Amino acid sequence: MGKNLIVQARGKGGPRYRSPGFRFAGIAKYPSYTGSSMVEGIIDDIIHCPGHDAPLLEVKMSSGERCLLQAPEGVKVGDKISIGDGAELKFGNVLPLKSIPEGASIYNIERLPGDGGKMVRTSGGCAKLITKFENRIIVTMPSSKRMEFHPECRASIGVIAGGGRTEKPFLKAGRKFYRKRAKNKLYPIVSGLSMNAVDQ
Repeated sequence: MGKNLIVQARGKGGPRYRSPGFRFAGIAKYPSYTGSSMVEGIIDDIIHCPGHDAPLLEVKMSSGERCLLQAPEGVKVGDKISIGDGAELKFGNVLPLKSIPEGASIYNIERLPGDGGKMVRTSGGCAKLITKFENRIIVTMPSSKRMEFHPECRASIGVIAGGGRTEKPFLKAGRKFYRKRAKNKLYPIVSGLSMNAVDQ
């Protein structure tokens, strides 16, 4: 009797293939869009989340809202974070691209204004703002590709912490097993050639 292929089982979406989101600290994104007004917050804690490769900042905003943001290099618990037009140019602050000077290192860039940040979110990542026009901003991504963004899209200043994470070798299969298990990735993957014909 035949069995489902791995791709068929993955498509069904059983517990073996679902993301264990109940273990994660939450979704790392900017607070709801405030337009031109600026809001401030204080870093309550720097936490590790198994769903993210970079450390996360737990920020308590002046409005009472709490949010999670990717931690940049050079911040500590108790530092102030400012979000919005008019914020100071310092690590961790969030500004619209139109307010960031050319040549600045940025991360967690919004693809559309107010979406919370979609681009350049992995540990050690940063992009460079290279050219500003009235209706678009050109940014060099970590892949060296150049992308255009709306001037109202927000981005954080600095470089995401945790750089060099991929440089340390796993050395043993057991370490890779636990690394994959944190995000419920299928591991080990056995090639069909190594199986019995009936199991392929």
